[in-house]
Amino acid sequence: MRVAYVCTDPGVGVFGRKGASVHAQEVVRALRRRGEVVELFVARVGGRPPPDLADLAVHDLGRPSDRDQARRERSLMAANDRLRDRLHAAGLFDLVYERYALWGHAGMAYACGAGIPGVLEVNAPLIDEQAAHRDLVDRAAAERVARTVLGAATARIAVSAGVARWVRRRIRATQTVHVVPNGVDPGRFAPRAPAASRSAVTVGFVGTLKPWHGTDVLLEAFRRLAAAADGHDLGLLVVGDGPLRQTLANAAAAAGIADQVTFTGSVEPAEVPALLAATDIAVAPYPPRQDDYFSPLKVYEYLAAGVPVVASRVGQVPDVICDGVTGLLVEPGDPAELAAAIATLRRDPLLRTRMGHAGRAHVIRHHTWDRVVDRILTLAAGDAPAPSTEILPAKGVA
Repeated sequence: MRVAYVCTDPGVGVFGRKGASVHAQEVVRALRRRGEVVELFVARVGGRPPPDLADLAVHDLGRPSDRDQARRERSLMAANDRLRDRLHAAGLFDLVYERYALWGHAGMAYACGAGIPGVLEVNAPLIDEQAAHRDLVDRAAAERVARTVLGAATARIAVSAGVARWVRRRIRATQTVHVVPNGVDPGRFAPRAPAASRSAVTVGFVGTLKPWHGTDVLLEAFRRLAAAADGHDLGLLVVGDGPLRQTLANAAAAAGIADQVTFTGSVEPAEVPALLAATDIAVAPYPPRQDDYFSPLKVYEYLAAGVPVVASRVGQVPDVICDGVTGLLVEPGDPAELAAAIATLRRDPLLRTRMGHAGRAHVIRHHTWDRVVDRILTLAAGDAPAPSTEILPAKGVA
């Protein structure tokens, strides 16, 4: 099957380092493992492709450089004509797989016109995000694009129940949206050595250093742990970069723990497995928030690496982490409870090992990218009806 993978979001470089970039690459890899021939149509390439994707045909649609937001939005709308022309020039496809973008509609229009399935993958309520965190001039036009592209899709895929609710408000009552959470490629992560073989304990975090990832709470929790009498054998590894990096570094210095905190800065996705292999406890300290619509990519990677997880009890996280089996859940925004959970795992290497093994087994069975893509393609082909939610609660691990 010949697949056109479309991403017209200028904020997502498909060969970049962000979670969205990892997501795009992993979907493409899963499609190729099935034997599908994939071509990329993207607004932003985002760097050199990793070696295993270097042979992909990539159609670079370009992205606007105009700083004026209104002109930028009009330019992104006009880019639909360029995508349409590139799709037609590339020949016949059997499927269009599109990552929903604010102004993109030509991919699903092409699929409709060609009479082939069109998958629209919705990863976030982009209109609300753009209006709240960046700048959105023509919201009415963005809403029209969303209704158009959602209505045209053969299969509407949301990564979480929160995103699905957002989608349902923009489609007809007779149309369906399916929730298919994110996944992980466990083959990227080698099983860890038993925790008992290591004396020092490293707490790890992977992600962008922005307020909605809760790294300030993590740093305060770590300060409390380091203040304990036996805190000398404890380290914090922060993998990633973002606007809060200097603030966090300053706070670590002010607390007298700078020598125990390592900031790696931005790293290539291929470097993450080795960094997690050096981690004993992985943390996802999401703060309390109303828009908890995310599907926690980092948590799947923590589990695949065989690392026990301490995570906030928000959004989809309790559906992924089985409390007491694959990790520990804590109240969001509470550094004392976060510190206590980390301390519990720190004191018990056998518990860490047991949870790590259970977490890896769970994602291998239930949350691989291969399973995700197989499910999505089944929905696209209409081979089987599906319920409106597809979240598998982590009530047990096989």
